[in-house]
Amino acid sequence: MPGMAHPRSVPQSFQRDEPELPITSSMPNDIPEEQGALFREVLLLLEKRGFPYAVSGAFALRRHTGICRFTKDLDLFMTARTSRKVLPYLRKHGFECELTDPVWLAKVHKGDFFVDLITGMSNAVIVVEDSWIEHARPAVVHGVKTRVLAPEELVASKIFVAKRERFDGADIAHVIYGTRGTFDWDRELKLVGEHWEMLLWSLLLFRYVYPAQTHYVPAMVWGELLQRLQHQIASPDSKAKFRGSLVDEKMFAIDVNEWALENLLEETRRRRLRELKRSANARATPAPTPQEANRRSA
Repeated sequence: MPGMAHPRSVPQSFQRDEPELPITSSMPNDIPEEQGALFREVLLLLEKRGFPYAVSGAFALRRHTGICRFTKDLDLFMTARTSRKVLPYLRKHGFECELTDPVWLAKVHKGDFFVDLITGMSNAVIVVEDSWIEHARPAVVHGVKTRVLAPEELVASKIFVAKRERFDGADIAHVIYGTRGTFDWDRELKLVGEHWEMLLWSLLLFRYVYPAQTHYVPAMVWGELLQRLQHQIASPDSKAKFRGSLVDEKMFAIDVNEWALENLLEETRRRRLRELKRSANARATPAPTPQEANRRSA
């Protein structure tokens, strides 16, 4: 945002004598050896080929907060373009692979343990881009030198996880607390885009939980988001679409099924599928030779 201090600099008044979180390791404890071996094998194979990806889930949370949580799976974030290349590559190395949901998820597994290849959010409004991998942070996961999602991307990946059976608001609060005022808020606002209200909701929870650390979210960020909200309230759009299904299609099913409100989730997913199909077709079609290009332009 114009005029905001560089997000990586922490004003002197914000520096507190607070204990550092134990975030030197990004490996959750108590993982069975068979599971750890699967994770290492997949990571080593991807590193060998140089596929661009970043580890997320419990490993990224550990890196940025110190929270150690048992996980049965390994979450790898990558673009849809990369995922299309990774799946056949891992199949050749004996893994069972399935495209669980073309909008955002593929699974790779052996036995009871599996790896998730994630290319976006299930509601299709947030998509993994190359910049997510470029901003990832170096880390060691199960003995493999790799990288984990930066805190900004980690938060962006969680703002729509607000369902009846799972709510990641606490994770977001912990990430903001764990980064201790070094969070890149300009980048976060770009990542969430038009869905900034979901971010504001998460920040209000953070503020309620950690009132003494309100300054970890700069005053200009609070001011910008609250000003946007005030403007929306003062000038509501009477034609704005119902957005409940983007949050949880089950909790807001009655709105769509019985009250006949728009199914924005269906719309965003359908649009994303069209984009993926166009992208796949474009890569499957060989580029024209100079002679062909000249004939077409003649």
